[in-house]
Amino acid sequence: MDAKALLFVHALSPLHAGTGQGIGAIDLPIAREKATGIPYLPGSSLKGVLRDRAREKEWDEATLFAVFGPDTDKASEHAGAVQVGDAKLLLLPVRSLYGVFAYALGPYLLERFLREAEMVGLSTPKVPTAPGQGEAVVAPGSRLKEGGKVYLEDLDLTAREDPLLGEWEAWLAEKTGAPVGDRLVLLPDDLMAFLLETATEVMARIRLDDETKTVARGALWYEESLPAESLLYTLVRAERSFRKGKEMPAESVFALFKGLLEGALQLGGKATVGRGLCRVRIGG
Repeated sequence: MDAKALLFVHALSPLHAGTGQGIGAIDLPIAREKATGIPYLPGSSLKGVLRDRAREKEWDEATLFAVFGPDTDKASEHAGAVQVGDAKLLLLPVRSLYGVFAYALGPYLLERFLREAEMVGLSTPKVPTAPGQGEAVVAPGSRLKEGGKVYLEDLDLTAREDPLLGEWEAWLAEKTGAPVGDRLVLLPDDLMAFLLETATEVMARIRLDDETKTVARGALWYEESLPAESLLYTLVRAERSFRKGKEMPAESVFALFKGLLEGALQLGGKATVGRGLCRVRIGG
């Protein structure tokens, strides 16, 4: 038997899970799925941070290796008992003329979230009817709506109310602690794909010359991040320990893993300039 759960990752500051190098106008783009272009946080990033936290908590070496696997030069000895998947984007915060910002969601993002929620036996609200072209579905009384319209970035959309969006807002707020209330908007997939390309945060960075205190030659670059308040999720699965002399059932492995999630985590790159401060919660 194994133990599994969904973890929600709520970005408290911009999240830069980079690819190392870009070939377009952005020098340091974020990681995106090749087929869909949807941003994600590699599971190795989250697993590595939690492994470091286990060391900080002074886990003994046998427990550390049993849960996360041995060091790279001994990787063939046995597998780790915890598997951490890539964190997939669920809600993208975008600018809104009313309500400060909106949490944008598309039918496809919701569909694949439901697949993984079902795998862990998570009970969710019913799926709202997908929006039509130029339509934005919001909860009744949403703060995003004014005069029958929803204004996101440079887009004005016809608002349609659906009580199921209100149920999703309450469910997500309870599970994640993110400020979803009155801010959730369901958009057509094509429009959501456009926002996933254009509504991320792109910042110019420079390095000063130590002597002149002006920008050093060639030291201007652009880096991309998921905006603060982004909400992602990942599937985590624990098995029994495979390490000889440190046998543990899956439930014990998962209990140890859960103990590492208390407090904020620093995920992705650019930690020294405040990127990647995240709160992680178990959704079920």
